[in-house]
Amino acid sequence: MFFSFTMLMGYDEFMALAAERHSCRKFDTARKVDRSLLAKVAEAARIAPSACNRQPYRMVAVTDPATLAAVAAAYGREWIKTAPAVIVAVGLHSQAWRRSGDCMDATHIDAAIAVDHMTLAAQALGLGTCWVCAFSAMAVAQALQLAQGEEPVALLPIGWPAEPDGHSERHKVRKDINEIVQWR
Repeated sequence: MFFSFTMLMGYDEFMALAAERHSCRKFDTARKVDRSLLAKVAEAARIAPSACNRQPYRMVAVTDPATLAAVAAAYGREWIKTAPAVIVAVGLHSQAWRRSGDCMDATHIDAAIAVDHMTLAAQALGLGTCWVCAFSAMAVAQALQLAQGEEPVALLPIGWPAEPDGHSERHKVRKDINEIVQWR
């Protein structure tokens, strides 16, 4: 039987979920995230759209304490050490679609779409996430023993938010719709 998105969740419910999602920077260190929940979050990346459906990425779910420490060190902020897991989006440029004319490589765009899907899936499961791009890609590549041509694109620390996590009460400041949409 075919189920449409609107049958499962309407626009208002989706907008509420998206609005509730925030950058969690303090996780409950007493609670681990079960592998089955990480798999559900990763499934959201698997079904994400990508240019020509090439999916030029893979997700590395890091839960090993030593590897977590190495990934955290590549970022250098203390709060990331409270995350019981980090999903690393790894770009695979050799598999990416390239735009004709300028040969723009869609790896980063495709990985970003997949990470965004994961942040929303995590929110739906009650998990907190924070999108991190300010890290040493070289250090993460070494920690994960990535091959030549595999690039860490984003880190997604994930876990159960600590209460309060320091950001859940903060009002998100967003531009007015007329500042981001042009009608022609």
